[in-house]
Amino acid sequence: MVEIQTASHKMGQPEGFLSTMQRSVAVTAIGPSSLRNQGASGVIDAARNFLAILDLRALQDGNISNFLSQLDKITNKLLLALPKKAQNWGAARKAVNLFLRDALYNKYLANEFNLQKTELWLEIPLDGAVARGLKKLGTRAELPVWPGLKRLSPETSGEFQVFAEGVAKSRGLARVHLDMYLWLEERK
Repeated sequence: MVEIQTASHKMGQPEGFLSTMQRSVAVTAIGPSSLRNQGASGVIDAARNFLAILDLRALQDGNISNFLSQLDKITNKLLLALPKKAQNWGAARKAVNLFLRDALYNKYLANEFNLQKTELWLEIPLDGAVARGLKKLGTRAELPVWPGLKRLSPETSGEFQVFAEGVAKSRGLARVHLDMYLWLEERK
């Protein structure tokens, strides 16, 4: 029997492969419309550049408390890296969540940084479309008014995340995966 080997398995990964992969994931995760209208130009490039060099080893601990603490630290550091007029918590958190979701979905980054451990803790990237989708799944009293990404606070985000966690569990999913279902439902 002949063993078939992939090029990366046979030759290994060239120097810089993972950093290039991370930059690629940052660019594709933060698309042209993901952070539009945040108050200044350069938001997308600033987020991409920050996430392209983010040290993902900080998330490897495997402890939910440490993960959530790191998630907050990363969000706050990205917030400060955004252009002054676009420094809002909601945009920073959405960018981090989009990037971490796509990093989890990337075989090379997920394996290198053991991101599978974080799958159940990752948040759904919130925006107006996701908020509308979640509201359709609940009652009016279950979720607060969506304030918009610019005015999203950690507390309001937390309420949406808790609700999304319940919806995801009822569907047998991790909360982070609910995003693709809501995104597709919004495009029907």
